[in-house]
Amino acid sequence: MKAKFTLLSILLIISLSVTRVSAQQESFLTEVNYAYLDKLIATAKKNYPEVKARQAAINAAKATLNQSKVAWLDAFTASYIYSPRNALNLVNPTIFNGYQLSISINLGTFLAKPFATRAARENVNIAMYQQQQYNLNIEAVVKRLYYAYLEAQADLRNRSRAVTDGEIAVKQLKYTFQKGETSFHDYNEALTSLYNQNSFKVVTELNVLTAKANLEEYLGVKLEDIK
Repeated sequence: MKAKFTLLSILLIISLSVTRVSAQQESFLTEVNYAYLDKLIATAKKNYPEVKARQAAINAAKATLNQSKVAWLDAFTASYIYSPRNALNLVNPTIFNGYQLSISINLGTFLAKPFATRAARENVNIAMYQQQQYNLNIEAVVKRLYYAYLEAQADLRNRSRAVTDGEIAVKQLKYTFQKGETSFHDYNEALTSLYNQNSFKVVTELNVLTAKANLEEYLGVKLEDIK
């Protein structure tokens, strides 16, 4: 009778294990919500500080470009001289009276301005390319963290089922142990297994919270706030 019960218990455990593995594979794949994932990515791009820093870098580069476009005026220097009509200047005599305007040009500065403008334009391109690269990077990061969160949830469900199965097995073994149909060794092993499953469940619960926190770090908001 004892051997028969042990064999049945082993078969039951194997059956439950196969069922849990199948449930994990199916639930994990079917729970990937790509529309919701797109919302997560959009939220991360909107709120994550590094994304804002990339956009600020583009704005700064564009401002520098606009500044360089008008900076060519720096090469020109304008000045004027006023000679009163009725004054006699014996030191620097002039033949012109009134206001005299003069414009000078710094040739080196003037020739360097096109290169400065080109460099400023390239800096804008660099900033835009860096933003595009980071957008791709943050999309990949959010996807990985979202999948890790789903995986942790699926693992927690499996651990919860294992605890429930363990509790059922302990109750059955306790009943048969009290009737003398199960040895104390088998009953004690079931209790130990249940204790281990509970410990695994606690660790898995922590994994879920950690995965959620990692994802929310990039989102800037709670997952519950994203519908």
